[in-house]
Amino acid sequence: QVQLVESGGGLAQPGGSPRLSCAVSGIDFSMYSMAWYRQFLGNQREWVATISRNSMTFYADSVKGRFTISRDNAKNTVYLQMNSLKHEDAAVYFCKVPRSGGDYWGQGTQVTVSS
Repeated sequence: QVQLVESGGGLAQPGGSPRLSCAVSGIDFSMYSMAWYRQFLGNQREWVATISRNSMTFYADSVKGRFTISRDNAKNTVYLQMNSLKHEDAAVYFCKVPRSGGDYWGQGTQVTVSS
């Protein structure tokens, strides 16, 4: 059974630097690209960042230069380091395993931005 478990969300201050984690089990983690998405209240999920199997990284313009996606294949974990946090970054953050046969998603972790 494939499981993706996000953690690291919660209340953060503007300008803060929370780090999200997504622990993956049930697949050969190193063989897959991984992605982070976020969902604002009432809206569709928005792509945030992707890291390929060989650690090439790609970012949405809205987070480029502030967020960093990384992976640790030994721990089957993907991370999202969020720096210079803004109020508009408040959302539920999801990790995803993109697959041609159907994506795997985690349950999401809420990031709230407030001073």
